[in-house]
Formats: sequence, C-alpha cells, structure tokens
Amino acid sequence: MRDGTYLYGSRINLPLYFHGGALAWAWSWRSRKRGQMEEQVECVGRAFVDHYYHLFDNDRSSLCSLYHPSSMLTFEGHKVEGVDDISQKLNLLPFDQCQHVISTIDSQPSSFTAGIIVFVSGSLKLSGEEHQLRFSQMFHLVPSSEGSFFVQNDIFRLNYG
Repeated sequence: MRDGTYLYGSRINLPLYFHGGALAWAWSWRSRKRGQMEEQVECVGRAFVDHYYHLFDNDRSSLCSLYHPSSMLTFEGHKVEGVDDISQKLNLLPFDQCQHVISTIDSQPSSFTAGIIVFVSGSLKLSGEEHQLRFSQMFHLVPSSEGSFFVQNDIFRLNYG
C-alpha cells in the first residue's frame, strides 16, 4: 500500500490508511458499541496482515517502518529488539523470495495498551522448494502518538509435524 491509500472494511465503512508505512485508523473504537469495536479490530487486523505480508514478500527492507525502537521480535526462539536488529534479522533470512499464504487471522483488542493482538497461521512457499512450510505468527499492535499502529511484539514459529 502507498501512503494515503484508504481501505474500507467489508461490513463497515471504516477508513484505514497507511501513513509513513504504518497502519493508521481514523475512527475511535473506544467510543463505539462492542459489536462495532470487534468489527473494527478484525478489520484493522486483516488490513495489517495484508500489508505486512505484502511487504515481506515484495519489499522486505520496508518492514522496518512497522517497528519502533522498543519493538521486540522472537523468530524461531531467537530474540532481537529494536528496529535495526529486527530489520537485520528479517533481511538476512536464508531465502530471498517467498510467498505467504494466509489461512487464518484472529484479532483481539488489547485493553492494557488500547492495542490489538493479531494471530496468523498459514503456509510459506519458498522459491525452489516443493513443500510449503506451515507457520504461526503473533503481533501486538500498539497505537503511536501519531495515530497509527506499530508492532510492539512479533513472535514467529514454523509448525512441524
């Protein structure tokens, strides 16, 4: 997505947009009814997942715009913290081209930070590999002072068996 691109939820007219690479919202879910809040959380979660994996698969170096200095990533048990270390970890993975195929997206509000927890499962297609790899990933999205979200916590695991 490009800056200023607006997305609209499938069931509600919820303006979401990307600004400086970050997902932003233009509607306060705290002031809405529970059903509307749940729809917005789901919509934000889906929009974030679409944006994140599009960047990962097509322009991995741009993922750094989704993290802050306090962000943490655990990738297959290896923990890193901060934008530079997270960016280095993701950009030095032992494969250049891949395609994420998303199976499920579950989102919940995080009342402690007014953020959103997003849990993703799916498959990873690696260039030149016959079999797909199953994965799970969890994101904790936290609102920034600019009105957008950033990834505070990111946990990735391959699923074997």
